[in-house]
Amino acid sequence: MNRIAFAHLLLASTMVAGGASAQSASQVVGLPPQPEPYATESVVNHPKTIGWPEGRKPVAPRGYEVVKFAGGLDYPRQALLLPNGDVIVAEARTKPKLDADPEVQRGQALSKTTGFSANRLTLLRDADRDGVAEQRFVLREGLNQPFGMQYVGGRLYVANTDGVVSFPYQPGQTTITAAPKPLIALPAGGYNNHWTRNLLLSPDGRTLYVSVGSASNVGEFGMDEEKRRAAILAVDLASGRERLYASGLRNPVGMAWAPGGVLWTAVNERDEIGDDISPDYLVGVKEGGFYGWPYSYYGKQDPRHANERRDLLATTLMPDVAVGAHAAALGVAFDKGNAGQTAYVARHGSWNRSSFSGYDVLAVPFASGRPTAAPQPFLTGFVADAKKGEVYGRPVSIQTREDGAIFVLDDAGDTVWLVRRSS
Repeated sequence: MNRIAFAHLLLASTMVAGGASAQSASQVVGLPPQPEPYATESVVNHPKTIGWPEGRKPVAPRGYEVVKFAGGLDYPRQALLLPNGDVIVAEARTKPKLDADPEVQRGQALSKTTGFSANRLTLLRDADRDGVAEQRFVLREGLNQPFGMQYVGGRLYVANTDGVVSFPYQPGQTTITAAPKPLIALPAGGYNNHWTRNLLLSPDGRTLYVSVGSASNVGEFGMDEEKRRAAILAVDLASGRERLYASGLRNPVGMAWAPGGVLWTAVNERDEIGDDISPDYLVGVKEGGFYGWPYSYYGKQDPRHANERRDLLATTLMPDVAVGAHAAALGVAFDKGNAGQTAYVARHGSWNRSSFSGYDVLAVPFASGRPTAAPQPFLTGFVADAKKGEVYGRPVSIQTREDGAIFVLDDAGDTVWLVRRSS
């Protein structure tokens, strides 16, 4: 029996014995009809990153302009906007895995995903407020794949892949020499690029939320390897006590507060069951909620876990907005200049789909803290030549400012783009 036939047999047994999920997939905004698992073969299709030619930049809708805020960085992955207008950028890259499949290794090298990791924080300063950072400083080096950052109470919190640390810091400072103070240790690394650890501060400044991706695609190393993973953790800053905020989130990276005080996250869904399964998503996270991984997706049991934890389907929570299968939705931010009526989603782009998906920033309309319509393209132009598999860069994270400005980090393009209303 071939792989696809076997998968169909598993699916049939799932449909007969499966239970109903806590919500209906029909309630998910933007979710297309879902094919059966293994309807298409799994493929490896990494892009080749060629960089941005002089004068070329991403394309924004009419009424917006795109400015190169800073170029010549080394794989900038996340940013923190400071109260004085300075921008801190975390520069880090995936470490090559010696046991990776040769085809995957080659694709990661072409796409600039793996290689030397700068492991530093760079401070960018736009002193004259013209939209271009004319000054840059190495704020801190010698970190371990830093990603998320938050600032509160005179301390800069930084999420390395293996733990969260903090440094004494005051806005305006251009270097950090003090020793790091550990907050919590974290399981390091993870499946593919799941080494990123993002941070989000609670509105009252007392709790730090930490996102941790899975160690595997679908739990193939056993669930003991997934402890404190595929989850969002909540850490009390005063005591250092940690609690599990939400789980079953395969790789939650972007996090942001929507109007009304709900934490939203962008989640990368599972691989290797077809081109269109399973879509990445946005979700307004409920404390204590379980979101399906690795056992189910969108109310369907994963055939690779056909007879495991079916009891969870009845209480598994559903995503809110589907944003495309294998698109690598990594960043999310709400428009602070429009009362949070738009969520922006950075889609880093696929590496395991027969045709490219993602490589853009989407806009999701919101009202009263809830999505009201399917996502629409907002920032495009990252794909140079789809037939040749070439891209200029890849959007990875987003930060927004009260004046409506949108900062888009393009790691493969080594650039921070500033999108703003045209004057």
